[in-house]
Amino acid sequence: MKHSNISIFIPHVGCPHLCSFCDQRTISGAERPPTGDEVREICRSAAEQVTPKDSEIAFFGGSFTAIPRDYMITLLEAAWEFVGSGKFSGVRISTRPDYIDSEVLSLLKKYGVTAIELGAQSMDDDVLDANERGHNAADVTRACELIRSNGFELGLQMMTGLYKSSVQSDSETAQKLIALRPDTVRIYPVVVLKGTRLAQLFNSGEYELPPFDEMVKLCGTLIRRFEDEHIRVIKCGLHASEFVKRDMVAGYYHPAFRELCESAVYREVIMKKIAESNIPHGALTVTVGEKYVSRAVGHKRANPEYFRDEGFDIRIKGSSDIPMFDCRIGDFSHR
Repeated sequence: MKHSNISIFIPHVGCPHLCSFCDQRTISGAERPPTGDEVREICRSAAEQVTPKDSEIAFFGGSFTAIPRDYMITLLEAAWEFVGSGKFSGVRISTRPDYIDSEVLSLLKKYGVTAIELGAQSMDDDVLDANERGHNAADVTRACELIRSNGFELGLQMMTGLYKSSVQSDSETAQKLIALRPDTVRIYPVVVLKGTRLAQLFNSGEYELPPFDEMVKLCGTLIRRFEDEHIRVIKCGLHASEFVKRDMVAGYYHPAFRELCESAVYREVIMKKIAESNIPHGALTVTVGEKYVSRAVGHKRANPEYFRDEGFDIRIKGSSDIPMFDCRIGDFSHR
């Protein structure tokens, strides 16, 4: 059965802050907020292409609970018509941690919202302040506790490479998010867009970004840490978009960014197993989990090419008994 979020993008409307990195029109590709009737048409059309009961209606792209209340209810009422027996399984929204309280959670529950994603971005108050988020780490913790206590699925979003952040602060943010026990996480390495404060800081030389490969390594490490804690990473990197390509000034955009990150993790795993096996060079079979073969091979066969340069001719295959980010090394002749 095909599962897919039916994404409905709400541009920057009602949000009281313009964060240093924010340009929701570019990120979402949306020119204007949808009407209730447009939401109905999107849901009606989507129901013909997916299995509705295994999919959610998702309001993304803005701070959903910060938009004008009447408009928010109009959107929820439109979506609610398509939630229920034999229809979509529920509604997912994304919002800010400082726009969550018991009253709004009761309203969301009334209209079939089942999952709430919070844009935490960082758990370092200095980073939040430098990027003009308008909330602090304590607001994230408080909102998570409310969401959990009201029975919603909890998702958290973090950004890496922000102004004034570092590998250490991003790693500490991930650990603090793990402690909040979300069901899902999205990792967004920063992309600097035209017209934002980050672009001004970057162009002036005040904001310098770490090398691309360093960010790939960091995000790969974070994916592994979340997955090891049984927290599902549902996104890593901005989705492929002509708008992002057009307006990007700097940052970590790649249409296969997550594949690059997971490939980097597998490269380290394979290197470690080769070292432990004390194999100097030659042809090897590397066995990974069946679902993870393409990740171990990497974007454009990056890992076999890398190991060939190191003197190893590796062949990667799958097995049902090997977990994610693990592998077995064997002689190629016994493949």
